[in-house]
Amino acid sequence: MGPALLFAPADRPERYAKAAERSDAVILDLEDAVAPEAKAAAREHLVTTPLDPAATMVRINALGTADSGLDLAALARTRYRTIMVAKAEDPDAVAALADYQVVALCETAAGILAAPALARLPNVVALMWGAEDLVASLGGTSSRFSGGTYRAVATHARSQLLLSAGAAGKVAVDSIYADIPDVEGLAAEADDAVASGFGAKACIHPSQVPVIRDAYRPGDDAVAAALDLLAAADSAGTGVFAYNGQMVDGPILLHARATLRRAGR
Repeated sequence: MGPALLFAPADRPERYAKAAERSDAVILDLEDAVAPEAKAAAREHLVTTPLDPAATMVRINALGTADSGLDLAALARTRYRTIMVAKAEDPDAVAALADYQVVALCETAAGILAAPALARLPNVVALMWGAEDLVASLGGTSSRFSGGTYRAVATHARSQLLLSAGAAGKVAVDSIYADIPDVEGLAAEADDAVASGFGAKACIHPSQVPVIRDAYRPGDDAVAAALDLLAAADSAGTGVFAYNGQMVDGPILLHARATLRRAGR
């Protein structure tokens, strides 16, 4: 999964193939990206305009709503078996979707608090969080300060989501960056997502995909440094050793191995 997951409105079938070509995986959106009066048509487009199921997931409406039932009925007519459940809050309801691999989208206060339980479900493969819906669920007005950085409650929710996913061995997906022209802001946030341990980041515009990919792709210098460090560890033959004036132990070696994994080494 990932690293660049691109949302595409399910009522715009002419965008499906383009989104697939420009991203690592497509999220066909039946929820917020589609107006209520267009949802029925969007479900038909989902059925009649297929993409590769291995690189596609479908975001359905919140469980318990009439729309989610219609979404699942449409999905049964497709080959898609990875779904993103909007406003996931109820572990029992998500567990009932046993025929699907689920990305639980925790974007309400109740969802963030339920993240540990959701992450432990066998059919949940990843967790994602959403900032604006979360703040709206609290009665707030904005997840970010005017400079673009997250408010404390959003930062807390992001960390809670990441810890919940990590504790259960599941992938954590970072939220979208809504300011499309702000490439520098997206790059900084994507860099932080990589360094913190998010396995992927969602985006809303094709121009954001290369920025996210660049963040997740280690540069030649980083790869060389990781190889040198691991070689030094082999030579040292001890649990803890000094390297370039720094203490190196097990966690530092794990960081190096993670760099090589992202580089495909």
